[in-house]
Amino acid sequence: MLTRRQESGQRAEELAAGFLRQRGLTILMRNYRCRVGELDIVARQGDVLVVAEVRTRADDSYGGAAASVDRRKQQRLTRAAARLLQQHRDLAQLPVRFDVIVVQAPDAEVPEIQWIRHAFTA
Repeated sequence: MLTRRQESGQRAEELAAGFLRQRGLTILMRNYRCRVGELDIVARQGDVLVVAEVRTRADDSYGGAAASVDRRKQQRLTRAAARLLQQHRDLAQLPVRFDVIVVQAPDAEVPEIQWIRHAFTA
């Protein structure tokens, strides 16, 4: 049984994946997990591997959802991406871009989605 927060997070990830597909990206993996972290969405846009972190928040207190991808979270994402590339040598040839997708009110009839490309560099 999922909590309301977990359900909202899953809904946000579904919306983000659909959003990226509509914009021509190919979703390669979702919820890649390893010892060092988790990658929400791994996609391909042309010759670029896109690692997308999906964030949602009930309100904008403490800087909002995008601000929650702090230096520590960025380091975890970078380490998880490195592990992914070690395991999938075919992807290791591609340049990697780290994006953040913010989903405001994922349970609303028309949620707002913000795509922050090149959110940070490794």
